[in-house]
Amino acid sequence: MTVHNNNEIGIRLSGTGGQGVILVGIILAEAAIVFDDKNAIQTQTYGPEARGGAVKCEVIISDDDIDYPKVEEPDILLAMSQKAAITFAPDLKKGGILITDSTFVGDVPEGRYQRFNIPFTQIARDELGKIVVANMVALGALAGITEVVSRMSLEQAVMKRVPKSFLELNRRALAIGLREATTELVDHPLK
Repeated sequence: MTVHNNNEIGIRLSGTGGQGVILVGIILAEAAIVFDDKNAIQTQTYGPEARGGAVKCEVIISDDDIDYPKVEEPDILLAMSQKAAITFAPDLKKGGILITDSTFVGDVPEGRYQRFNIPFTQIARDELGKIVVANMVALGALAGITEVVSRMSLEQAVMKRVPKSFLELNRRALAIGLREATTELVDHPLK
């Protein structure tokens, strides 16, 4: 990936409560720390209404020590809602990556970033019959596009975090997200 500085990658994950954004952040951080042997930190904020309100989760992944736990200018932004895209896209670093759930996100502010539009929620509904795993489709796509963690570490972190009764569904969702990333990169290679 070409968007990071000093071996440190700042990732902001955002959307609406109930979309599983925080779980995506936890899995990303665990994949980096436990299975890829990197340093990582994960923080989260959400409105008082929790389900249905705004949610923001940040993950920093680094080969070195992490001095500050907040992401001021993200290298990568995952926006699962229109409001999240409008609110946070202007914060992206020049040359950053914006990944949106095009099921809900239309227009976003112009910026000096590369944008990938994938209908995570529609894919989860149409291919898996459950919109609840749209977050895993998004996680697979984010990891596939950016390579911030290895595929193996991501799968292991999902296995560690997801209840056994939903493991196969989440694995399939992750694989579909990785497939979508490959398709997107063929059509829009990283600059």
